[in-house]
Amino acid sequence: MKIPAERQNLRLMREMFSTIAPRYDFITRVFSYGMDRRWKRRGVDMAGLPEHAVVLDLASGTGDFSRLVAERRPHATPVAVDLTERMLRLARARGVPAAVCADATRLPFPEHTFDGVFIGYGLRNFPDLNLALREIQRVTRPGGLLVTLDFFLPANPLLRRLYLSYLYLQGAFWGLLLHGRPRVYTYIPDSLRSFVSMQEFAERLKRFGYASVTARGFICGGIGLYCAAKNERSTPAAARQTRVSGLTGPLRQV
Repeated sequence: MKIPAERQNLRLMREMFSTIAPRYDFITRVFSYGMDRRWKRRGVDMAGLPEHAVVLDLASGTGDFSRLVAERRPHATPVAVDLTERMLRLARARGVPAAVCADATRLPFPEHTFDGVFIGYGLRNFPDLNLALREIQRVTRPGGLLVTLDFFLPANPLLRRLYLSYLYLQGAFWGLLLHGRPRVYTYIPDSLRSFVSMQEFAERLKRFGYASVTARGFICGGIGLYCAAKNERSTPAAARQTRVSGLTGPLRQV
């Protein structure tokens, strides 16, 4: 299956998301029938984070997961990371204090930094999914969690066709209306065609050392929510304190 040009070129990816940044939250609500925030809240609740958790909000967009974690765990430290500076400026404006502009395949953090990693609609955009998962595992502490919400193709062939058609028509309509460019949002079904299935993604997580993989499907399998734990022993409390102290200094604020 042909991989979209944007996913193969970081410059094109940045340009696309810089264009849609002011409308990003609106579009995610439209494509999710207004259920997007509810699914993300469920993901945060599934994680059961400790009170003083250090959390990576990867491919953060405007920082939805960062804000939801802060609501549930006021003493947590959420860090928003995105490839697009315009997204991060919006996240900062909406109350996310820590923001880092970085590529998911080359994260600027030490090993075992985070108690949890949250990703909202970012998996399909990573140029190399395996490399991104390897980086996520590296920066997650032993026993830490990965929570991700994304589009997936329904298993039923007929539903798959209908779903892709729906996404394409919706994308073309909103892209033309909001930006004068249908391609801005028809990228979504294009990226989905070359993406893994829900079952394949669960199996890949297990191969990368994650256990207790829990998956929830919505919209007939068109949206998938995963929660998985890194399958290793926990980090000692002293090491965890070092991670927290080291995180507050060198962050690149945008």
